[in-house]
Amino acid sequence: MQFLQINRKYLKLFDWYMLLLLLAISIIGVMTIYSATRPIITTIQPKYYIKQIVWIITGLAAMVSVAVYDYSWLKKSAYILYSMGLAMLVLVLFIGKSGMGAQRWLELGPISFQPSELFRILLIIGMSRYLSSIKGPLTKWPFLISLAAFGLLPFMIILKQPHLGTALVLLATFFFLAIAKKIEKKILITLIVFALVVPPIAGKLIWRHLKDYQKNRIVAFIEPDADPKGIGYQIEQSKITIGSGMATGRGYLKGTQGPLRFLPEKHTDFIFCVFAEEWGFVGSTAIISLYLLLFVRGITTALKSKDEFGRYLALGLTFMLFMYFFINMGMVLGMMPVVGVPIPFMSYGGTTLITNYVAIGILINIRMRRLALCY
Repeated sequence: MQFLQINRKYLKLFDWYMLLLLLAISIIGVMTIYSATRPIITTIQPKYYIKQIVWIITGLAAMVSVAVYDYSWLKKSAYILYSMGLAMLVLVLFIGKSGMGAQRWLELGPISFQPSELFRILLIIGMSRYLSSIKGPLTKWPFLISLAAFGLLPFMIILKQPHLGTALVLLATFFFLAIAKKIEKKILITLIVFALVVPPIAGKLIWRHLKDYQKNRIVAFIEPDADPKGIGYQIEQSKITIGSGMATGRGYLKGTQGPLRFLPEKHTDFIFCVFAEEWGFVGSTAIISLYLLLFVRGITTALKSKDEFGRYLALGLTFMLFMYFFINMGMVLGMMPVVGVPIPFMSYGGTTLITNYVAIGILINIRMRRLALCY
């Protein structure tokens, strides 16, 4: 009887608002994937949208499972989980499956997944545990230790795969959490100088290790008109697709750029372009608003957290999802280089989608436990 009462209490406290936002974006994603991959010239319909629905159902199950148990167990297991994630990243370098010019996947029987996508969450859990264990602002040595363990080490491993987009998101998340913790004034000044002086030098070193296709993406961003039919084709088609939607769009299932294969990566990284073509500026504003509401909910969850660990965890997960959204929007609008970052909950892809659902599950968990203290 007591068990049923506890379950009813948490059912009442469940963040249905966040779930509705999540489902709305995910359903729009499925509809857009179907539209982007529908046959026009042939009669063969790829089953991407069916796979996406299966992954959404799997993600929902994972989300609920994560939300049920008090997130304090994540704090206890944080360093173990982080070490396991780091080990998987290293394992990818030796036995990982290659595809599309990168070695990012591990295979477990019939299942293939990207450890770097799962590691995003494990890094935030580990760093949140570390930051919450430090009283007061970050001083020199705690900052350097966290920089080495949670910033530079995973950045270099993931860059080696290569997966520049994820590596940059993880590094940005590290600095965001460090600033959220508050750091000594001398360290902050050093970081500002570092940000002004080091990038040109580090950029040359990173450039040497980039694949040819990654270099072409950067060149296409700097000079999009230099080779519009070659390395600049993807960015040009992206802008054409979005612009053709105008104010209200062509209408659902009436877009042409995706189905006629003018737009590369139409159902993954550039799915927003297909949506913008069909729904126009009005629809684009609506979907962006849904994302912003989701991020605001994540921030308020952090502010309402019952402890410091939960606050850093919620901030880190919200910032990570925001960075994926921000970089993807910058890519498709031609304001950032193409770095292979999907838009959360809309882009086709199993590992990314499920791990993002897990991130939302943790956010819901944090909010539920805080509200439970009021009962």
